Amino acid sequence: MRIFISTGEVSGDLQGAMLIAALSRQAKLKEIELEIVALGGDRMAKAGATILANTTTIGSIGVLEALPLVLPTLKIQGIAKQYLQTNSPDLLILIDYVAPNLALANYVRKHYPQVPIIYYIVPQDWAVPQLGNTKKIIQLSDRLLAIFQAEANYFKNLGANVTWVGHPLVDRTENAPSKNEARQALNIPCDETIITLLPASRQQELKSLLPVMCEAGKILQNKLAKVHFLIPLSLAKYRQEIVAAIENYDLSATILEDKLYEAIAAADLAITKSGTVNLEIALLKVPQIVIYKVSPVTAWIARNILKLSIPFMSPTNLVVNQAIVPELLQEEVTAENIVREALELLLNREKIDLLEENYREMRQALGEKGACDRAAIEIFDFVKGNNCH
Repeated sequence: MRIFISTGEVSGDLQGAMLIAALSRQAKLKEIELEIVALGGDRMAKAGATILANTTTIGSIGVLEALPLVLPTLKIQGIAKQYLQTNSPDLLILIDYVAPNLALANYVRKHYPQVPIIYYIVPQDWAVPQLGNTKKIIQLSDRLLAIFQAEANYFKNLGANVTWVGHPLVDRTENAPSKNEARQALNIPCDETIITLLPASRQQELKSLLPVMCEAGKILQNKLAKVHFLIPLSLAKYRQEIVAAIENYDLSATILEDKLYEAIAAADLAITKSGTVNLEIALLKVPQIVIYKVSPVTAWIARNILKLSIPFMSPTNLVVNQAIVPELLQEEVTAENIVREALELLLNREKIDLLEENYREMRQALGEKGACDRAAIEIFDFVKGNNCH
């Protein structure tokens, strides 16, 4: 069986790799010979996919931010189309990455209507319907596999063929180290206050979030005794910019490569951009402050033209539809605001206890372990059912 998977960005590569591992496990049990070709990244390649083009650095939020990525995206779409012309897959799986994936799905629908399309980890229209992709997603997909219950309910109510499989990060965080284990592995004394900074998985985030995080870090360093910062790298190419920022703001900080969970688990607090990592931080029970900022032009278009009203930016809050972790968005992203929230989450025991309680509730909403294997079983059952017709 030949499966074509399309995704982008760092988080898509991670989710794709976990799904590929599960597909391989299930294929072995079912004695199916599997070939996976993909648009993705190194993690997916390591999991066993043949990568046609690397899409981990091609991701943005916002109109202006997306402009520099238009040509690279079109080039990759061209590579995918060329491949499909000579190698028709048995199935196309789309993972998040909304605009490029809907364009590819449209192409496949038009030219290869016999190829079924499954959308796994559907874009966040279920939380922000004004994004306007819902209709297309339903029209172009034969099957949706939802990772959030609310996402499944939203699409089910609109007549989509959807199954809730649960969230894959539940499995991934299962074997994460404890706080003590992480600190031992990183040689961190137990009386040191550790703040982990997670500024970026996209280039635009590095520019808009890293300086303000470092500025807040410098203030915290002056206010608290024995503070040290950990900065896990999401992409190796960001190292130089982060090193320059650490020097510029005179931060006591360590950059870590391939040690994301150690960096989070060891922390007393995480200051993070919005994204999948927020759920990982929550599952590791670490207090967090979520910040996000796009260009003023993008923010103006979103508010005044698209009339977007986003209830929450962070998946941690979206899952339970309440503000369990503080979010600072756009104009609120200032060093002073970050410092205020940070001191609360580091020193206010009541706040910390409430957050731990809310994290437990959020964990319940993510479903049981085994999400990727459930998704893989659904995928094989669907293809089998499709071939019977």
